[in-house]
Amino acid sequence: MIRTRKSQDRGHANHGWLNTYHTFSFADYYDPAYMGFRALRVINEDRVQPGQGFGTHGHRDMEIVTYVLEGALEHRDSMGNGSILRSGELQRMSAGTGIRHSEFNPSSTELVHFYQIWLLPKQNGLSPSYEQRQFSDAEKQGNFRLVASPIGRDGSLTIHQDASVSLAKLETDQQIQQPLTPGRHAWLQVLRGTVTLGGEVLTAGDGAAISDESEFVLTATSPAEVMLFDLA
Repeated sequence: MIRTRKSQDRGHANHGWLNTYHTFSFADYYDPAYMGFRALRVINEDRVQPGQGFGTHGHRDMEIVTYVLEGALEHRDSMGNGSILRSGELQRMSAGTGIRHSEFNPSSTELVHFYQIWLLPKQNGLSPSYEQRQFSDAEKQGNFRLVASPIGRDGSLTIHQDASVSLAKLETDQQIQQPLTPGRHAWLQVLRGTVTLGGEVLTAGDGAAISDESEFVLTATSPAEVMLFDLA
């Protein structure tokens, strides 16, 4: 079964400095039909204006993955980490027993466009931790490149949940036939471009929940990038 979530149906708020879309219920947006999917709790697509950002705030007991599509994002946290994520880079922050952080657009001229994902951890009370990594376009071209997994397999980020995250880039007419393990579920998020999935056209911002399928076939109808979550 494939159930699609169209971009225009997501929650939306434009605060001037922040233009944000929520795939699942978040902040002032509430939809009881979209509270998350399996361990996946938040998929937010954010665009932050130059020199603006999220001031220091706290989190607990959440696995937070951020992927920058355009521009740069400056990260600082209470563990002493300070870095700038640039286009194509990912970070993983395990909030665990508690962490405070800020995320700002350090540019004075360019907008930053990124996705922030929250996954519930396998257990509460973990020690806070942080990772940042870049994966080349070549690694993602025409196939799913694992970028986060429970044990950091194949050089991926380590997330504390029975879930994995992969990225793929496709040229026009390129196709991926992706098997799914019995009993597992998947969420596909289109980050850029246009693809077809199960005979339906999905464009940037669209998502799809996939359950009780042995595989799915993804075909790009324009240059595209997608993110895949494999979930228990």
